[in-house]
Amino acid sequence: MTSSEYDGPRRARREAGLYGRRKGKALRPRQAELVENLLPCLQIDLSRPIDLPAELFSNRPSELRLEIGFGGGEHLAADALAHPGRGFFGCEPFVNGVAKLLVEVERFGLENVRIHPGDAGELIDALPDNCLSGVCLLYPDPWPKRRHKERRFVSDPMLARLARVMRPGAELRFATDIDDYAGWTLARILRSPDFLWPARSAQDWLTPWEGWVGTRYEAKALREGRRPVYLTFIRR
Repeated sequence: MTSSEYDGPRRARREAGLYGRRKGKALRPRQAELVENLLPCLQIDLSRPIDLPAELFSNRPSELRLEIGFGGGEHLAADALAHPGRGFFGCEPFVNGVAKLLVEVERFGLENVRIHPGDAGELIDALPDNCLSGVCLLYPDPWPKRRHKERRFVSDPMLARLARVMRPGAELRFATDIDDYAGWTLARILRSPDFLWPARSAQDWLTPWEGWVGTRYEAKALREGRRPVYLTFIRR
């Protein structure tokens, strides 16, 4: 295996930083108010390791899920609403996306959502071993330019970091409308000692998951004629 085929430790340093914008257009007054007043109640304190993550929720759920880069929060809010007995962690550095999720949290009275408005790697590293029953990575930035591909979230070091916090049998769900990113991800999953890909036919990756709620990124892809794939990987 050559250095070009393996995202080794020398590349792991990129996980510590964020690329891209942190803020877009000005927030609406209600969004700004929620960022100021509601976000502090839901934001995860990463100043020290999280030894008992279930205790961040009032009902101390037995199942904890993580959504990485939740965008506008449509999927995360719908998942939390459909499964009130689960606890959901959401990571998103883009403040406008955080504000949109906060609107949904308030609208539906969601008590099972906690937010890290920053780099998902920071939260992953703060969580204890084997605590997550599922992880979603939906339509991540594909960084299509060749010189930028090392910025992609999926890498060998990141898969190892995710594996540490996922229970055996936990699902890692990955959706993208970019063929190159799908192939990139499969290559890294297939050489990972921590994950397996159980798909048996094309329907396994062309069919959305049960109860799937699409995102605005998916809607845009479909409008522009790109067909998404829905890949499910299992923690060994």
